[in-house]
Amino acid sequence: MNIFKKPLVLVVIIVLAVAAYFFLANVRLPSFIPGSGQPGKTPKPVAFLKTPEGFVISVFGKDLKDPRVITFDSEDRMLVSEPAEGKVLVLEDKNKDGVADEKRVVLENLNKPHGLAFYTDPKTKTVYLYVAETNQVARYVYDEKSGGILEQNKIGHNIANLPADGRHFTRTIEFGPNYQIQPIVQTVAAETMSPIKLYISVGSSCDVCVEDSWKRGAILESDPDGSYTAELAGGLRNSVFFTFHPETKQMWATEMGRDDLGDDLPPDEINIIKPGRKYGWPFCYGKQIKDKSFSPAKINRTDIPQDCNLTQPPVIEIPAHSAPLGLAFITNKDWPKEWEGDLLVAYHGSWNRSVPAGYKIVRYAVDKNGKVSETADFITGWLGENDNPSTGSGQGTYGRPVDLKFGPDGALYVSDDYSGQIYKIERVK
Repeated sequence: MNIFKKPLVLVVIIVLAVAAYFFLANVRLPSFIPGSGQPGKTPKPVAFLKTPEGFVISVFGKDLKDPRVITFDSEDRMLVSEPAEGKVLVLEDKNKDGVADEKRVVLENLNKPHGLAFYTDPKTKTVYLYVAETNQVARYVYDEKSGGILEQNKIGHNIANLPADGRHFTRTIEFGPNYQIQPIVQTVAAETMSPIKLYISVGSSCDVCVEDSWKRGAILESDPDGSYTAELAGGLRNSVFFTFHPETKQMWATEMGRDDLGDDLPPDEINIIKPGRKYGWPFCYGKQIKDKSFSPAKINRTDIPQDCNLTQPPVIEIPAHSAPLGLAFITNKDWPKEWEGDLLVAYHGSWNRSVPAGYKIVRYAVDKNGKVSETADFITGWLGENDNPSTGSGQGTYGRPVDLKFGPDGALYVSDDYSGQIYKIERVK
């Protein structure tokens, strides 16, 4: 029997075929990691980036404008600074699929905001968001429930005046332990001995020069209320990022060396920051090497040593012009046990080297006492083969990593101010 000669049967077949087509075309089937039993949790890897076996890197947030510093509030929301836009944003993954599905502005019309940090007043329990602009550090009362600044608190309270403009405009902040064993400023002795400090990194106004202000080319310290500002350590040309060792609690900071000494000099650095020490710039670099090309006729400051033996050498030397920025110690227990306590450093990448360098994340083996023993690439691929060697940018440049922060979920988040994205690095078992 030919069923197509039966009109009713033919109509039923057509209806079922059409229904099946629209079902398959419009229904999204859940993806999953085999054996995980978690639909919708598979991260979509970034194809051009290379990770160690057992890790995957995906895009958490996109369509950002030069994202720089990352931090998290108590409700696990991500905050990101956009200096070029004068904004601070919140990125939130509401449906917990590993991708930010909400992006909103928390603060705007700021002066190149960069550093972000949270602090809870131990007495009042008030939560403050601190924002480091190029000319000041201001704090805002933060509403944890809504994840924002209430309208009546949109004008921040300035707690530290900073020198504005200059070659290096970024200002980075973090709260950390007090390093002083005696008052650094006698007039506010009680405040300078408080257990928690606000640390502020301020880069130089120039490539190489003797600064007029002690607040430049240094890491400063203050207290949460801004009762004073003082120099923690100097001779630091541009220590954009710093963090704290999980065991020793010492501050570790990246440092970008000067330009115009060729492809291979001076080395970039990672320093362990100690109170009152000078780290060489502008007269010395690397392992206490004299910069013979810099010899100013007149020096107005007596607190900057010209004798390199009086300066503090770095704990790590990095290939020149790699431009180290964000750094983070590995504390995630789900990552390889032998990596625990190791240091990850983001190499932002060169802009003036004949053969580009950097454009990757590197892992340094560090023991519990802070001793460095070896290094290995962790994430590579931001620099393609077709990159313009004279500029360090071009068709082959896919990104430039900036900040590194472990999130509340244990994943490592990386800001990229070239592609305008936030990456998420996870270990998959």
